[in-house]
Amino acid sequence: MSKRKIVIIGAGYGGMLTTVQLQKIIPEGTAEIVLINRNQYHYLTTLLHETAAGTREDEKVCIDIRSLIDPRKVTFIEDNVIDIEKEKQQVILQNGEPISYDYLVIGLGFEPATFGIPGLKEHSLSIRSVKTAREIRLKIEEAFARYAVQPNREHPLTFVVGGGGFTGVEFVAELAERCYDLCEFHKIPYEQVRVICVEAGPGVLPGFPPALVEYAMKSLSSQGVEFRIGTAIKEVTPGRVKLAKGDQMDEVIADVIIWTGGVQGCELIGRCDFDNLRGRIKVEKDLRAPGFNNIFAVGDSALIMDEANGRPYPPTAQFAVQEAFVCAKNILASIQGQPLVPFVPDNKGSVASIGQHDAIGVVFGKQIQGVPAVFMNRMIDNRYLFFLGGLPLVMKKGRIPF
Repeated sequence: MSKRKIVIIGAGYGGMLTTVQLQKIIPEGTAEIVLINRNQYHYLTTLLHETAAGTREDEKVCIDIRSLIDPRKVTFIEDNVIDIEKEKQQVILQNGEPISYDYLVIGLGFEPATFGIPGLKEHSLSIRSVKTAREIRLKIEEAFARYAVQPNREHPLTFVVGGGGFTGVEFVAELAERCYDLCEFHKIPYEQVRVICVEAGPGVLPGFPPALVEYAMKSLSSQGVEFRIGTAIKEVTPGRVKLAKGDQMDEVIADVIIWTGGVQGCELIGRCDFDNLRGRIKVEKDLRAPGFNNIFAVGDSALIMDEANGRPYPPTAQFAVQEAFVCAKNILASIQGQPLVPFVPDNKGSVASIGQHDAIGVVFGKQIQGVPAVFMNRMIDNRYLFFLGGLPLVMKKGRIPF
């Protein structure tokens, strides 16, 4: 049997863990594995809201890809994928030569979805990478520094966060904590700072039980966070956000505007004419792209339907990790001529942080909050690190669960 070439594009949760699993289970001499990513590091997307707020250092969420791979089994290429030529079975790179493949795994991550709101893309920031998280943190710090030398300003120092979902609420919680530190440093009264979370839907944190949502909102409101529920962002201009709640219109003067209200898959997937919805491939049950026996998709690049309600499963890190194990197993099965197994999502629950020392969650059907939720949240992060690099990586990058 000739040596097969497996190419993985994207080193997010799905792509990175697929690579790590493949190097573990593929028999030596069976396949050549190539991982392509635009950065030399893998980052923990679920912690980017902390780096954006400035409550966690960049290096704490970044892991050198070369430290995770065995160079005898995996070749790493730092480059940007600009096209996939399915007929030629080639991946086209921005800087390097085309890379041929026998098997392709697509794990290209997400992009912000702005839903056509005028000015939103041009005048707001999004938490989508270490680079953008760093940019947000710097904008926050610059806003405080400017305000400190303008004590007679007519308007308070204002941060507007669009979107009250998982990322939006986790970010405003970190931002509220960070504002206390920055106020103290710049000697600005905390009462002169506004953190506003705008949510167009009927409530924040959809999917969580009402009691936990109330707990989170009460905790954040006590820290000065303002919630605008059932309020849509209609337009964003430099330093201003136009809001609408029913027939009532309002305009908020904002120093920094952050958008967390929606994501979609990578636009490259749409350009490459896969069967997709908003940049996510409508994969078969075995995670293969429809019509292609040798192309798999994981993470934000994969759209998997929940047959119980006819809606897609959310593209969470939990499911990306589960997909990675199945994807690696199915590639090996295909190489060996064995039947492929279906991916069966196993929703173990979810935990949302409410700052550094508080959280809410539903785990194995049980509602938790406070210290138990914080403990579980950190254990989830540590578990993923263990999958990637074992105990040494947990000791280096993990968080003490207490």
